[in-house]
Amino acid sequence: MAGMYMKRDSSIDLPHPIQAQTSMTLCWQSESYQVNGAKINHSNCTPAILGVVDLTKLRVHQDDNASSRNVPGLNSTVTESKKAVTYQNNNELPNIEFSWWYIFCLKCRQKEVGPGWEPKYWSKTCPHPYCPSFRQVARIMALLITVVLFWGVVITVIGADAKPGGQLFNIAVLVISAYLGGWVLRMLTLPALVGMLLVGIFYQNAGLISIEGKYKGLVSVLRKIALVVIFTRAGLDLDPVALKKLYCRVLILALVPWFFEAAVIAVIVYYLLSIPWPFAILCGSIIAAVAPAVVVPCLFRLRSKGYGVAKGIPTLIIAVAGIDDAASVIAFGVGTSMLFGSNTVTHDLLLSPISIAVGIMYGIVWGFIVKYFPERSDPYVVPLRIMMLTCGGLLAVLGFEETSLEGAGPLAVIISAFTSMYFWTKQGWNIENNPVATAFEIFWMICEPVLFGLTGTQIILNQLEIRFVTTAIACVIIAIVARICVTIIAATGSSLNFKEKLFISLSWMAKASVQAALGPAVLEASSGHSEVNVGHAQMIVTLCIISILLTAPAGAIIVSLLGPKLLTKAKPNSNEQWRRGPRPSIRDITLYNEDEENDTYVSNDQLECDKTKTDIVEIQNERI
Repeated sequence: MAGMYMKRDSSIDLPHPIQAQTSMTLCWQSESYQVNGAKINHSNCTPAILGVVDLTKLRVHQDDNASSRNVPGLNSTVTESKKAVTYQNNNELPNIEFSWWYIFCLKCRQKEVGPGWEPKYWSKTCPHPYCPSFRQVARIMALLITVVLFWGVVITVIGADAKPGGQLFNIAVLVISAYLGGWVLRMLTLPALVGMLLVGIFYQNAGLISIEGKYKGLVSVLRKIALVVIFTRAGLDLDPVALKKLYCRVLILALVPWFFEAAVIAVIVYYLLSIPWPFAILCGSIIAAVAPAVVVPCLFRLRSKGYGVAKGIPTLIIAVAGIDDAASVIAFGVGTSMLFGSNTVTHDLLLSPISIAVGIMYGIVWGFIVKYFPERSDPYVVPLRIMMLTCGGLLAVLGFEETSLEGAGPLAVIISAFTSMYFWTKQGWNIENNPVATAFEIFWMICEPVLFGLTGTQIILNQLEIRFVTTAIACVIIAIVARICVTIIAATGSSLNFKEKLFISLSWMAKASVQAALGPAVLEASSGHSEVNVGHAQMIVTLCIISILLTAPAGAIIVSLLGPKLLTKAKPNSNEQWRRGPRPSIRDITLYNEDEENDTYVSNDQLECDKTKTDIVEIQNERI
């Protein structure tokens, strides 16, 4: 039987008789693990950097005749449950398989950087990968202690609301629970935001949270902060160089399908759900936006492996997602000002282009300022640029809201992030290795459970009618099918083949962050107006949440599974749009990688296991 566990910074001698009969090292070719089968080092194997996995307690079944006649070799079989490590001889490929439980535990382990320290008996007490490393446990304990101390400070300052049962305490518990719910779905290779939404729905309908009074204002501010983060990320993810080359095709594929999908949704909800035209148009413009939170991680994974890069398909899809968001933001600002503003319709129609122009000008000017301040060689350039971009986005969203130019705020955030990225690339920063974008990745990890957890609380199940839910589902499905067809038609005349057109049309079906941010914003804007308007705004929120629950998991699965099938894989350095991979902090929700030799799909961890086979053969051949 085989016991497989993690011991950091050192390897363990294999028990007798293996140690006496073989001297081989199995190198796990991964950025996070090494597998050492014996203490004797091989010249091609580097020391363990992030951890060592040892195979111990091995039972060897040897052929007595072979052991007496052959040159020193190994003929042994090691099995445990469905895990198997088989070595036939020095010239045959070993069979390495791991159970689903082992791979699941391995996936739960975070990839660490640099050597670490752990107590003497940690490896034996907490075997790898079934238990977390000491570094992970220590990190969690440090966070828990920090949270407890911070909670004590908040109780001292605020009082009863921060104690168990208070509204502030319940909001904090909801956010933490939403994060845990998202982590569970992420381990199941589904978008975390779906789990966060479900947690928010559960809390609301189980009576575990009730947001009232001044905390409604707090929740509104938290949503706007999340809005700034997600739109800043969308702007920073746009590649200015590639966008300049593809701008004509990008504009066609972004605006034509977006407009058509928004129109289809508006018509359907008007006739089937009896929502007035202004609200129906606003609903369509929000739901038509593509979700960068779902699409971008999947595409980064495909792009890092070369799928579609020869024709710039990943860049095209990411750019369209950003433009879609900008179009929805513009429509949202214009629509809310016309629906809930105190001005006349004529005044709002005249003010709308002014709002768009002001948002664009604000973004360009702020991006130009961030180009020069701070100075590019300043050792503190990264934190200063992060603070300036964040503060500029918050001022745009919160400041323009106090005027009659509500739509200018979110648009200014996207434009300022894109303009800044444009100037930074000219100064030498790589779009794939941008520390400011990495910082906003971290900000989004904090804001994501806040946004989606609180959005889920807008759904009250006992107030939903079956007819409304089924009709809403039908509306979303019809709109997606219509968008897929229009996208394929709009791509006619380009260099894309039918499979590539089908892929990009399917990749734009996912809905997530824009709907979660703008849907509740419509409900907040309707507060203080008639109950009829509030009811229509609530219907928009419900439609947004249903669209997220339907399309986010489906979009992630479809992009991950069909990408290697529908896209052509380019060789490294065959095109300037090749990217080695995403920034380290981007979460990968890819389900499978393609094993090209067998034309099958294997899990990511299993693929890393299979990579050791080639190393074993090379080591054994050198021994011969």
